[in-house]
Amino acid sequence: MAKLDLKVNGRSHTVDVDPATPLLYVLRNDLGLQGPRFGCGLGQCGACTVIINGNATRSCILPVSNATAEITTLEGLAVNGKLHPLQQAWLDEQVPQCGFCQNGQIMTAKVLLDKNPRPTRAQVVDAMNQTLCRCMTYYRVQTAIERAARVMAGGAA
Repeated sequence: MAKLDLKVNGRSHTVDVDPATPLLYVLRNDLGLQGPRFGCGLGQCGACTVIINGNATRSCILPVSNATAEITTLEGLAVNGKLHPLQQAWLDEQVPQCGFCQNGQIMTAKVLLDKNPRPTRAQVVDAMNQTLCRCMTYYRVQTAIERAARVMAGGAA
């Protein structure tokens, strides 16, 4: 066990855990965050995605001891109770069905829009192709990302 300092969603936390523990387990079990989900445990499905250093990171395979930078989870996107434009677009486009993959979809989309505020549909498809959805709502995911991009650029939804 070791005491580790984490900065998650703008708040500092000290946890006493085995340094090899996957970040996902610490976020969910020690910090009580429910956004990142356990899906495959292999870093392939994307349900566990968080943002570290501006990159979509699979938290199920990242040892907590390697998570030394600011970590953003789904819970960290809303500001002062106001949903992030991606979260609002998800609702407006009725993306979720079972909801299991939504964390990974939204966090991956956030990184995409941070790096490319006006992606083409092909760029959206390419950026999202490694985040799996069991309900096959890919078309709605793509439409929601395009809606959020318009809103974030100051346009109409």
